[in-house]
Amino acid sequence: MPQTLAEIKTLLESRGLSPRKRFGQNFLIDHNLVRKLVDESGVGAGDLVLEVGPGTGTLTEELLERGCGVIACELDRGLAELLRERLGSNDRFTLIEGDCLAHKREVSAEIVGAVAGRPFTLVANLPYGAATPLMLALLTGHPLCRGMYVTIQKEVGERLAARAGQGAYGGISVAAQTLATVRLIAKLPPECFWPRPEITSVMVAIERRADHGIGDPVAFGAFCQRVFAQRRKQLGSVLGRETAWPKGIEPTMRAEALEPGQIVSLWRATGGRVSS
Repeated sequence: MPQTLAEIKTLLESRGLSPRKRFGQNFLIDHNLVRKLVDESGVGAGDLVLEVGPGTGTLTEELLERGCGVIACELDRGLAELLRERLGSNDRFTLIEGDCLAHKREVSAEIVGAVAGRPFTLVANLPYGAATPLMLALLTGHPLCRGMYVTIQKEVGERLAARAGQGAYGGISVAAQTLATVRLIAKLPPECFWPRPEITSVMVAIERRADHGIGDPVAFGAFCQRVFAQRRKQLGSVLGRETAWPKGIEPTMRAEALEPGQIVSLWRATGGRVSS
């Protein structure tokens, strides 16, 4: 049974803890949504799950009850100690205390070491600040991450699913839609969390494609980010006028107007090179 709001508050108060805004701590308190997130992930007995930002462990406990092995990464020292006390005796639970990211864009060495080359699934109520770089790093650099089932900021969800020509469309849109399928599971109003955030969240599934055909996803993801960093520039200025332009793409066009498949064609035509 997921923790109630009263139980979460009691756990924190008994240790002199409180939610920390700088860590993006907004605890998911809707029991039905906790279960829905796990249901949608399809994980069960014997599956390995990565959870980032476990907080007081309500989602963690649900995953353990279903027989999963859980690697939980918690940045907050007080919450990490709470998790050790409550769950440390479970041999299917591994706690990593620290940042999930190295250099703000790579999955930490501690997580990579704990995963130890095994297939895994990300199931998490992600801290807002870590969501985009973590998902991009897992998507491009960790093919053993079979899928990501997460609650994230609505704006991030919109970027993942955005289409060409939309304001939210960018490098992560192209990378996500090329390497995976993106599916909206549910919209989560602020009252689903404590403390209530000032924004709306969404629950999203990102399920890796086996047939994406991208030989070097890391290089492709980096190319997408670089091209869209200069989204207002014409492609000729970004990639160089001497580029062998694929059919249907002109040097006067801008990246934000191209479909993901066209960006893939550009990446292959240029060898991933960006001139400026």
